[in-house]
Order: sequence, then C-alpha cells, then structure tokens
Amino acid sequence: MRYELTDLKLFVAIAEERSVSRGAKRCHLAPSSASLRLKALEATFGTSLFTRQARGVTPNPAGIVMLEHARRCIAQLGQMHADMTPFSSGVLNHVTLFANNNAINSWLADDLLPFFRTFPSARVALEERLGTDIVAAVAQGRADLGVIAIEADHPELHFLPYREDKLMVVTARDGPLARHDSIRFAACLDSPFVCLLNGTAMHTYLVNHAMALGRQLDVRIQVSGYPAVLRLIASGVGIGIVPASALGTQNRDELCVIALDEPWAARHHRVCVRPETLRRNALVVELIKTLGGAAQR
Repeated sequence: MRYELTDLKLFVAIAEERSVSRGAKRCHLAPSSASLRLKALEATFGTSLFTRQARGVTPNPAGIVMLEHARRCIAQLGQMHADMTPFSSGVLNHVTLFANNNAINSWLADDLLPFFRTFPSARVALEERLGTDIVAAVAQGRADLGVIAIEADHPELHFLPYREDKLMVVTARDGPLARHDSIRFAACLDSPFVCLLNGTAMHTYLVNHAMALGRQLDVRIQVSGYPAVLRLIASGVGIGIVPASALGTQNRDELCVIALDEPWAARHHRVCVRPETLRRNALVVELIKTLGGAAQR
C-alpha cells in the first residue's frame, strides 16, 4: 500500500468539495502537491477515481467505492486515538463489550445506565457480534467481556448468568400459522420470513438452523431492527422469529405470538470474561456487578 493517511484525507476532501484546489486547501496543501498525491493514489489502485469536468471533479464509480472505505478508515483511526487517550493518563476507564443482537436490543441499553451514573468517566465500546465470535474475542483479549446465548463453555473463561429469554414465532392475526399454540421450526420454513439484516447474530442463527434441516429461509424482506420486523409482520408481509424480550406492546393487537417448539428456542444469556481481566481491571468487575444486579431486578 503505497499511500499515507494524508492521501486518504485529501481524497475525501476532494470528493466532498468537488474540487482539487478546495480539497487541497482543506488539507493545508498546495494544489500542485494535492494533484501529485491524487495521481499517485490513482496509480496505486490502477484506476482513476474522479471524473474531471470544467468546473471541478466528481467521484466516478471506483471513487464512490473508495470514498466509503476511506471515510470508514479515517473514522476508525480517529476512534482508535480516542480510545487510547485514557491510557496515556494512566487511568483504565475503557471497557470493550461484545454482545449478541438480542442482548443489545432488549436489555443492555437500560442495564448500562446505572453503571454510567456510578462511573461517569467510563467509556464502553459496545459491538454486536455472533456468539462464537464473542467467545473467541474474549478468550484472545480482543474484548474485555461478552454477552452470549450459546451453551458451549470455553476452558479459559468464566461464565456468569445474565438474562433468560425465549424465541417466539410471530405472525399476523389472520396469518396461516395463527391457529397454532406452538410450532416446530421446520413447519415455519414454508412461509416467507421478515428478518434482520445479513450478518446480524439472529439472522445467522436462523439461517444455520434452517441449513441443519437441509432447508433455506424464504426471506421476503430484511430490516435493521425488531420494531420494523414487527410492523411488517403485522401488515402480513411474512412471519418472523423474535425474542420474547423484543416484543413489547407494539402491534400486539395485530400480532399472533406462537411458542417455538425447539430446544434451541430457550436463550440462556451469560456474561463471559477472562480471569486475568477480572484481576487487573476493576472497572470490568464493576460492570459485571451492575449487569448481574440488573438481571436480578
């Protein structure tokens, strides 16, 4: 990679300003220097990144793809510097917490509030990951602690109980499955699904269980959160499988909630952490205490 962070910042500035000279000015560079850097960047990727016009430049298709990646890289580097700042003062007030989609959407937003009230200077990097990825990240030290629903243990980690939940089948009141009190997952696979986006823990979980049966999910539409999932189900677009904790009261008059008759429908959420982390990071210990107390309320 024969380019520098300055080149990425310059590329973003030129793309946003639609001008090499204005982009150069924003990056405190001479226009001639900016032009040379842009030419070298394009040579590195073997393609032009802009369409040159009489009144400026606009990103071409390659430039649009590049712009998305460059913005993400710059933002992540900025966050890296922000996350490293507390360590320079010798204060360990940063916690990296990985959790599955269920825990993030159902409980963590509320359960973290008492922790932040007690430790207002604390910073928590909360990321959604799959359960197996969370266990690996905590074991390798890439996350301080995790919230998972998978049953398998890891010999190098401590596991503590957090929350209980259950997956439910949700359909419209007049849907073809509405007559059931409980239903097996295989019987659901003949209906179109409303799902969370690809890559989310719940979507991957359901896809894997369908594959284990030699089947596929018939995904009619994917959305970013459970409120949208429930609205679409209520309108008759399809069925869904949703944690009971995510149901709330939204659209309940328009929905039929059916028990999912599968052993994996029970979701036993646990906190996992390395013993070494418990010994050296008092803030992680306090966060675990807060989550444990919230689960008992």
